[in-house]
Formats: sequence, C-alpha cells, structure tokens
Amino acid sequence: MKQEIFSIAIFEVLPGKRKAALASMSELMAALAAGGYSRDVLYRDGRSGREFVLLRHWKSEQQRRAALEDAAVLRCWAKLAEEIQTVKVYETLEEVESFE
Repeated sequence: MKQEIFSIAIFEVLPGKRKAALASMSELMAALAAGGYSRDVLYRDGRSGREFVLLRHWKSEQQRRAALEDAAVLRCWAKLAEEIQTVKVYETLEEVESFE
C-alpha cells in the first residue's frame, strides 16, 4: 500500500502580490489535484492576512517526484517564486505512532 507523505509550507505574500499569489496557488493546487499528485488545504493567518499555511498530502513519494517533472506544476511554482516568500517548509512529517 502506498504511504501518503504529509508536508507543510508556511509562506508570506509579497506586498502588492496578494491577488496574483492566491490565483497562482489556486492554479497550483488544481494542477496537483488534476495530476493525482496530492490533496491540499490552504489556511490564512486571520490577524496578519499575509501569512499562509499550506497543508499537503502527497499521494506517495513517486507522485511527489512525478510532480517535479510536470510542466503545469513547474509553471505555477515559477510564478509563485515572484509572489511569495517562503518562511518554513516541512517536507516530510511523520505521524507519531507511540508516545513511549
């Protein structure tokens, strides 16, 4: 059975880029979903309005690697590079199975 990979990205929208960044993020999430790579949820900090948290469940390591070669996905990431500043990324988070 394929194991999902959980990732978190925290980013800030650059000044004057909010509308473009949200459009690019929506396009990225749609491209990833259409390719069957991941399922994503985006949250916004209610106080600042500039900081966002993206929760991503990659379908598998193979799907994550495939996304890195998808032209539509790469175009979205290239656009986002001009619209956001990444604060922190957790590429692979593992669930805690035991509390011992």
